[in-house]
Amino acid sequence: MLLNGYEEKVEALTAELSLREKISMIHGAGLFRTGGVERLGIPPIKMSDGPMGVRFEFHNDNWGRVGHLDDGVTYCPGNSAIAATWNRKLAEKAGTVLGEEARGRGKDMILAPGINIMRTPLCGRNFEYFSEDPYLISELAVPLVTGIESADVSACVKHFALNNQETERNWVNVEIEERALREIYLPGFEAVVKRAKTKAVMGAYNLFREQHCCENKELLGGILRDEWGFDGVIVSDWGGVHNTNAAAESPLDIEMSIFNNFDDYCMAEPLIEAVEAGTIDEAYIDRKVKNILRFMLRIKMIDIVSEGADDDKKVYAVRNPERKKGSYNTAAHREIVLDTARESIVLLKNEGNRLPLVPETLHKLLVIGDNAAKIHSCGGGSAEIDALYE
Repeated sequence: MLLNGYEEKVEALTAELSLREKISMIHGAGLFRTGGVERLGIPPIKMSDGPMGVRFEFHNDNWGRVGHLDDGVTYCPGNSAIAATWNRKLAEKAGTVLGEEARGRGKDMILAPGINIMRTPLCGRNFEYFSEDPYLISELAVPLVTGIESADVSACVKHFALNNQETERNWVNVEIEERALREIYLPGFEAVVKRAKTKAVMGAYNLFREQHCCENKELLGGILRDEWGFDGVIVSDWGGVHNTNAAAESPLDIEMSIFNNFDDYCMAEPLIEAVEAGTIDEAYIDRKVKNILRFMLRIKMIDIVSEGADDDKKVYAVRNPERKKGSYNTAAHREIVLDTARESIVLLKNEGNRLPLVPETLHKLLVIGDNAAKIHSCGGGSAEIDALYE
């Protein structure tokens, strides 16, 4: 029997899942993957940090690096560099590199781009962000996300929202006037949802109007889902969920964290207990699972098929053979990021026409300061990659 359209397929497969199987899909079963349902062919979602490139591999249950050396990737431009190009076409090309390399490394979701406003220079994630200007962010994040997702991999636009400082990053409560919220802090996110049709969004650590962003019904429901019509996957920041009931009843779909006690996550065993006790309606879990299955169909992770008559019909997922394979650390990719790096350089002043340097008359060039010897491809830790070329 042929199942037509995403929604019919999603409904049919969700109906086959037990409560425990559904719960396994909505929280981390590894530091960078969700749980799958092998019985029905549903794979885990495999994720990796960005945006400077696909982060090197970790063990499933600890932060030790997996001991192989074949995961070197192209050192992609930071979003600040992309912003400095003012070039939409280059932004899309840079996104294509990141997407293709994520697929080449077997990922389904790259945790990028970060598009928060650079409100304070003390924010530890500014190196991942674009700008202090919401229009510039919107105009370059849209093609970047489009480029990423052209490779049958999902972007995960972050951190939604108002995550702009390091002090009390996980606990600061952001109170903000509606006009500033709408004119400064939300336009970039609205643009990538409505124009780039991003398939995933990551919640933020902080609180917004007294409630954590990853459990926030106003932010994730009223604005993201209802106003903007987002029906993709919402992923928590790692450790951004704090309350089982609040998370379950919110529009959040997947809880991730930095610890390996996966069964103890708020949306794991505690949620099973809450549903069985009748304090949480299982319909909330069904909505999350349907968003995840729809996501998998959209990036061609799976197709959903059925066989047999109605009274004995079997519905299950199969691998989609049409999904792109990807590639990483190629000469073509390195050329694109080099073009981006060149165009990101902004010359503010050129006293005495010292530039460009003339090789015929230049015998020695002294490079001094911390950046003379510093390796940059480790980012701020969360964006560290194994770059063959720095």
